[in-house]
Amino acid sequence: MNDISTLGVAVIGLGRFGQKRLASITADAHVRLRAVADSLPELARRTGTELGCDHMQNWEDAVARRDIDIVVVSTSTRFLPRIAQAALENGKHVLCEKPFGRNSREVSPAVEVAERDHLCLKVGYNHRYHPALEKAHHLFAGGAIGELHFIRCVYGHGGRDGYDREWRAQAEFSGGGQLLDQGVHALDLFRWFAGEFSAVKACTYTSFWPIAPLEDNVFAILQSNAGCQASLHASWTNWKNTFVFEVFGEKGYLNISGLGGHYGTERLCWGRQRALGTTPEEEWFEFPGPDLSLEREWLDFVACIRDGRKPQSDGRDAWQTLRIAEAIYAASKTSGVQIPSMNIEEAPSNTPGYKPTVLVPAGCTAESETTP
Repeated sequence: MNDISTLGVAVIGLGRFGQKRLASITADAHVRLRAVADSLPELARRTGTELGCDHMQNWEDAVARRDIDIVVVSTSTRFLPRIAQAALENGKHVLCEKPFGRNSREVSPAVEVAERDHLCLKVGYNHRYHPALEKAHHLFAGGAIGELHFIRCVYGHGGRDGYDREWRAQAEFSGGGQLLDQGVHALDLFRWFAGEFSAVKACTYTSFWPIAPLEDNVFAILQSNAGCQASLHASWTNWKNTFVFEVFGEKGYLNISGLGGHYGTERLCWGRQRALGTTPEEEWFEFPGPDLSLEREWLDFVACIRDGRKPQSDGRDAWQTLRIAEAIYAASKTSGVQIPSMNIEEAPSNTPGYKPTVLVPAGCTAESETTP
């Protein structure tokens, strides 16, 4: 490996997110961009020329180079695990875009190689580096709202013209719809605050975009090992860009809204419960300015390599997040309890021999109730 001040970097995949990664890398004086690769040779050539580094069409050439220490994989989801594994097998540290793969099974080999060879494998769940979320987690970990009760997240946007023709709307390339696009960010944050989850109820459906069998909306309720509930609604039909993440505990709440840019200014509200039945005392924090989460994520990743420590959202973390996503998809295939029709002629009470179910509050018995 090169000296830490001259770590060589290769970026594979030069689309929209690959370009964002390049901005973070070229701003870091502790590394050197040595190569870029993309399946579109002209894009690779133009990018390499602009940034003064080597360019190539075949990613295999990049991961095999001896002057490369870090490989950033920013391709569509289908290719992420294969390239990440190959880079790791060549002794490289890897930063891979989320969700890391289309399912947990195809990312397992990369996780195993990273752990076996003590390499740094990080998956790009950059929301942990947004200042409002980071401060909320710091407050939560310090006991600011006491024992955790529940978490709630709404995350979505309305797409754009031609969204249904992009690779993320093609099952072969993405592996899933909005759940694997933005929903997994919420799942990663749920695990960051609440730990591991053991059960889920869910519904996924396609309401507007012609992308079936992929979903443009997902609703899920998860239960953690400690008994906390977490609810998620992720949507590609939200029309207005929205991010709301709320954490409620026995002594108050933490409410995060916005992610910067089109999602609005990041804000955090810390609510402190004074007495039951009274309005909580609220303290607000605002984080204006550009979204620097990718830059902060990159610097932390390089620091992990330098210090030999485990990164946030490492390979095994991302593998487990994919397993939760798979459980949500499985749960969405089960039918819920059917609600009776409003047509009185079809009501069960008109059926001979029908006996209604009596719902009795805890502590009461049906026999103690009398009918006047």
